[in-house]
Amino acid sequence: AISVLFGPAGGGKSTFLRVLNRLNDLANVSKVSGKAILYSDGDEPLDILDPELDVTSLRRRVGMVFARPVVLPMSISQNLTYGLEVAGERNKSRLNQAVERSLHQAALWEEVKGRLDDPASDLSGGQQQRLCIARSLALEPEVLLLDEPTSGLDPISTGKVEASLQELKKDYTIVLVPHSVQQAARTADYAGFFLQGELIEYTVGKEMFTNPVKQQTADYIEGRFG
Repeated sequence: AISVLFGPAGGGKSTFLRVLNRLNDLANVSKVSGKAILYSDGDEPLDILDPELDVTSLRRRVGMVFARPVVLPMSISQNLTYGLEVAGERNKSRLNQAVERSLHQAALWEEVKGRLDDPASDLSGGQQQRLCIARSLALEPEVLLLDEPTSGLDPISTGKVEASLQELKKDYTIVLVPHSVQQAARTADYAGFFLQGELIEYTVGKEMFTNPVKQQTADYIEGRFG
């Protein structure tokens, strides 16, 4: 399913998203207390905020894609195998399988299958963003976090990213900070409204955008502020 976190700028959406794979640890600009539990089939619940947690291992399980695509200065295929190789994978067949699988999942395979050795920087902005999604998927995460992944894309590229997310949600837990209220309404299975660092309301997506409980939520959705 896709859970969207929406609200005006500065409301805490991206900060909260970064809590979920401990990226805030790198900036050292926030304090976190409490627990954030990752539930996995067949595994013990994992407290993401446990100070003894192997953060590198966590980030393999909880992938992240940012607003601006950042491709590595190497080929398309090497962008996808780099993380696996760093993790110790050396089997060429498994690496090739990961490349094809992740590109299919990100709806990019048909566009790049004949030029996997070309520089990733040759791709369009929309293709680079889908490559970043594929790069996260190559590591087979359980959760995919996306922070305004279409903010710099044209409508056609945005539509392709949204379509790929609708397929990916069948197999992954996705948490999305959308670019707009309209995108939130299009993509949300569940939705949370953030305002000034507080989660105001969280419910089923359709309910959120047709019958919000909180007046603050209704005012934002209807464009009275923000």
